Amino acid sequence: MEIKLAQTFIAVDDHDKALTFYRDVLGLEVRNDVGFEGMRWVTVGSPAQPDVEIVLEPPLADPNAPAADRQAMAELLAKGLLRGVIFSTDDVDATFERIRAAGGEVLQEPIDQAYGVRDCAFRDPAGNMLRFNQPRRS
Repeated sequence: MEIKLAQTFIAVDDHDKALTFYRDVLGLEVRNDVGFEGMRWVTVGSPAQPDVEIVLEPPLADPNAPAADRQAMAELLAKGLLRGVIFSTDDVDATFERIRAAGGEVLQEPIDQAYGVRDCAFRDPAGNMLRFNQPRRS
């Protein structure tokens, strides 16, 4: 039996800003951008991983959720407390420079970590922490 990751979710408060960042800055391809009953289903992914998609969704995607729950989730997103994602790259320093040059909010410049990777970190336009790492070169 084979089990593989197909989709993962990142909360965003503005699909258009998120698309500009994930598509134009990170270079991910848009796989889906579909409206349905007042909602929007947007997926992006790396051309190097055609079987894995990232769903860009509202902080609380349940259309039947109470307003108080929606507000609580929006506040958590604004604080950057919902999700973090780790991407791998073959050149963390070049990735860092590209994202920084595009105006990405830097959380951590590239550094060699004790656990065997060189990584850096940014916030996306919604406040989510994104880390980019590569195995440390010997």
